[in-house]
Order: sequence, then C-alpha cells, then structure tokens
Amino acid sequence: MTRSDLVAALAQRFPQLTLQDTDIAVKEILSALASTLTNGDRVEIRGFGSFSLAYRPPRIGRNPKSGETVSVPGKWTPHFKPGKEMRERVDVG
Repeated sequence: MTRSDLVAALAQRFPQLTLQDTDIAVKEILSALASTLTNGDRVEIRGFGSFSLAYRPPRIGRNPKSGETVSVPGKWTPHFKPGKEMRERVDVG
C-alpha cells in the first residue's frame, strides 16, 4: 500500500473528511514519526508496533561490479518491530 492508497482508503472510510484533509493528516503523522526518530527517540503505537533506530556498525563490503573491497561506514537506520496484536492478525499459518 502506498501513501496515496492509504489516503484514498481513509477518505473513503471517513466520508466527513475531504481527500485533501486526509492527505494533510497522513503527512503530519508521518512527519511527526520521522522527526521523532530524527531526534533519536522511539515511537510506539499500541496494537501496531514500535519504530526505533538501530545502529549498523562499519564493515568491509564488496563492489559487486568490480569485486574490489570497500569500507562501508556505520550508520543509523529505522527499525520497525510489530506489536503482539499485529503479529497475531497477520499470522495466517
């Protein structure tokens, strides 16, 4: 599902909201989530999951085209951990 699909689904589910209002709301939620992660904090949405930052240490990688080794610097990446309710809802097996 893309962001525009989400906006369309929410606008259809809540007819009192215009498509533009729904788009603004989704943008604001995603913006708040991103800025919280940028500050190094954790975001937890009960029943859905939590977003946090995970550190990937520096490592030696390889250029797939030439085969030569390259140094890959360490970096922080966003990490999502689904909550118990979400895991149970998605578990089909």
